[in-house]
Amino acid sequence: MHLPVTDFQYTPLDNPMARLFWGQFPVERAAAWFYYAPQSYVAPIIYDLKYHGQAEYGVAIGNIIAQRFEDSHFFEGIEALIPIPITCKRQWHRGYNQSEMVARGINEKTHIPIYNKVVRRVSFKGSQTDKDRWQRMENVEHVFQLTDPEKIANKHVLIIDDVVTTGATISACAQQLCQASNVTISVLTIGFTKS
Repeated sequence: MHLPVTDFQYTPLDNPMARLFWGQFPVERAAAWFYYAPQSYVAPIIYDLKYHGQAEYGVAIGNIIAQRFEDSHFFEGIEALIPIPITCKRQWHRGYNQSEMVARGINEKTHIPIYNKVVRRVSFKGSQTDKDRWQRMENVEHVFQLTDPEKIANKHVLIIDDVVTTGATISACAQQLCQASNVTISVLTIGFTKS
């Protein structure tokens, strides 16, 4: 009830998050559930999901987002959910991909299929947390690889991630997805960090 929700789903073509991606890739719509700030009272939700083995938080969050966004028709026309991939090593260490857990929760409510093998992360050059905008862009350059362009050709796909700050990670992934023929890309995250 007291989460700092964004309401971006009602203006998915033009909101502060969508503007991050303008000029990076052709974004169809973009939304985040709530505003996020490190050390804020909402930070433990993300931190526990990512670092404390609380995979079920991701599924629950995906369920809630799907329900909260239903009246805005945000998911209308979307044909596939694409969680931002993490490296095999990080997934093995963590036990799961937090973005895929959110996608599972959305899938439970919307029945939109999850495509978690069309793009892969080929390297991890360190956390984005302590980097500025330009360092973040350099840090994710060439870290994603499109592996199955035919699967998303002519489809509207939704990239799912936990938190967006500068948009560098999502943009790097989207640029790979754009190599598929006639793909339409939208973005959804749990949190959006105000600059």
